Amino acid sequence: MLSSHKIKIIQSLDKKKFRQKYNLFLVEGNKIIQEIPNSAFKIKEIFSLNLENLKIRNVESSLISPAELKKISFLQHPKDSLALCELPLESPFQEFSKQIILDGIQDPGNLGTIIRLADWFGIEQIICSEDTVDYLNPKVLMASMGSFLRVKICYKNLEDFCAETENANLGTDMKGENIYQFQFPERFNLILGNEGKGMRPDTFKNLQHKITIPRFGNYQNTESLNVSMAAGIILGHIFSKK
Repeated sequence: MLSSHKIKIIQSLDKKKFRQKYNLFLVEGNKIIQEIPNSAFKIKEIFSLNLENLKIRNVESSLISPAELKKISFLQHPKDSLALCELPLESPFQEFSKQIILDGIQDPGNLGTIIRLADWFGIEQIICSEDTVDYLNPKVLMASMGSFLRVKICYKNLEDFCAETENANLGTDMKGENIYQFQFPERFNLILGNEGKGMRPDTFKNLQHKITIPRFGNYQNTESLNVSMAAGIILGHIFSKK
């Protein structure tokens, strides 16, 4: 049986300050939990409706009731299990030849979807501005569908990073070059801006190339694309040439 104190701690993990305070974050669902031992993340404790379906060695596990699961889950319709995981240690930074850079992304669903896209297309690293939503936010983890386990995500001062990177900085801009005519370099950072404001000026000034997704509709009244949708279109085009 879960103590009220433990329930309170778990419920607080939807906020970054409490994830940092307790050095914990929450992962939900058997499928994703079973993938964690093969990643850089470490499980501290598991809570499940059926421990027979979730056997992970050397991890403390507790059988809980559906009512208890509902109290500690962040899902409207809770799944079978959840795991308390330790916050990852910061590893030495290294550049990859193809990276995504996110400037001020605030919507957890967008970040989770972009992480999933990066995993799908083999982009090994996403670099986020310091004000981008925390990737260990429960809503981000749910949207990533486990891809956060395979994509390295770090937070940096983008003005400094974009000025020093060895890769070419490519940024989306309505007046940029048509992506279907643009010759993508071998090494690049694909930079995507905030959902409402776009890229901040300090990031924009460090772009070497500006690209855009052309509109083909008869009316062409749509002002912009959702940032995760734009990421999918651009990555799909880049890798269609491979």
